[in-house]
Amino acid sequence: MSLLTSAQEQIRDEARAFTAAELLPVANELDPQHADIPWSIVDRIAELGYFGIMIDREHGGLGLGMTEYCLVTEELARGWMSAASIIARANGTGSLVADPARRADILRRQAAGTFISAAAFSEPEAGSDVAAVSCRAERRGSTYVLNGEKRWCGWALAADAIVVLARTAPGRREGLDVFLVEKERGSFPEGITGTPIPKIGYHGITSWALTITDLEVPAENVLVGPDGATGNGFGMFGTLLDWGRLHTAARAVGAARGALEDATAYAQQRVQFGRPISSFQAVKFRLADMATQVAAARALYLDAAAKFDAGVDCKQDCSMAKLFASEMAERVASSAMQVLGGNGYTTEHAVERHWRDARLTQIFEGTSEIQRSIIAQHLLGATTPGHPERKDRR
Repeated sequence: MSLLTSAQEQIRDEARAFTAAELLPVANELDPQHADIPWSIVDRIAELGYFGIMIDREHGGLGLGMTEYCLVTEELARGWMSAASIIARANGTGSLVADPARRADILRRQAAGTFISAAAFSEPEAGSDVAAVSCRAERRGSTYVLNGEKRWCGWALAADAIVVLARTAPGRREGLDVFLVEKERGSFPEGITGTPIPKIGYHGITSWALTITDLEVPAENVLVGPDGATGNGFGMFGTLLDWGRLHTAARAVGAARGALEDATAYAQQRVQFGRPISSFQAVKFRLADMATQVAAARALYLDAAAKFDAGVDCKQDCSMAKLFASEMAERVASSAMQVLGGNGYTTEHAVERHWRDARLTQIFEGTSEIQRSIIAQHLLGATTPGHPERKDRR
């Protein structure tokens, strides 16, 4: 018996069919080349409405919730995790624009896949410690002038805009704002230069190190929270983390499922000692353990997503889902490589891609260590000085 509604099953199945027929063949071809997602795939994702899953119907979106967002994410990640990541670069971040008319325009463009942004939050010396951001934004009349460095800005060159976290006043959590830097696809605006970061995986989306020099941003491009106030960039970032952690949990499950399905198919075809290796108990038990772990991680993220959709405080649940799913994904993908034996250690099979991508889920959107710290704080009701997500921010 499925706990999903028929509508949720339908959107999941549509995403599964798209991944199998269109996305997976492209991923198998382009990931070994370290190439970005082709625009033909991006356009198809837009046609399917996945850039607007969480944007209301009034602005051209599907008007759905976190549960549907995660279901689609898992399916896309089963094919290519970067394709699952690209949908996060729309899906309603335009709602943070202060001017109502401009906000509505950006939301419509996001839902249509014509306004895809990149996020420039991390810096060379500010990763998990986001409050250590040093990129500065100085007010000069009707504009801000930004100077600093950013790191791990995925899709920065191809994006229609870059969302930059910068410091407008001294301090740590206080005095941070988020700026919307609009740009042309395929080029950086005057004041930004970029260098690609070489990665062992997560191909399909180039990650950039950015240098920002005297970048002028109109004051109206400062993003605001629900209360319409500026200067709360840290809080806005913290709110987005719940989204990101559930999104990452679903991505991790998708990567793990890809590894499991590939290993299962291989075990049924690979013959040793005169019979398929799937007939050996050691392989059977390995596959059974892998399948159980994938199912458990999916149940955890779906439970957290349901709470998110219900408006329930679910910060701890999001961290639990992200922690368990990301740790699970690396184990399952590694186990899948073992099923393939020596062939699993080649680039001739996609299992190694799933392992490389799964390994990253333990790091981004908050490391596993950060998630454990958050979970423990909720359990103990403790406040850890200097930690970005203390009890007083729950």
